Amino acid sequence: MLLPIFTAFVLFLVVNLITIAAFAIDKRRSSTGAWRIPESRLLWFAALGGSPGAFWARHRFRHKTRKQPFVGRLQRIAMVQVGVVVGLAIAFAL
Repeated sequence: MLLPIFTAFVLFLVVNLITIAAFAIDKRRSSTGAWRIPESRLLWFAALGGSPGAFWARHRFRHKTRKQPFVGRLQRIAMVQVGVVVGLAIAFAL
């Protein structure tokens, strides 16, 4: 029972670290005018479980903070993820 939980936790950390790195790279590239990471890819990283990392990176790097519709999409992804986690917690608590 502990191995799947540990595996899920490690995957969660890896996805969030990748998301943070992607935001950092995109911020650096935006300053230099280099090729950028598409917003859709940043949102996919968030959707795969990296939304906590995405919110942290947005704040830390001051990147994509006022960009609409990016901000709204990221918030919707996070709301769906919270709903799924709450739903699973309720389902497994019964």
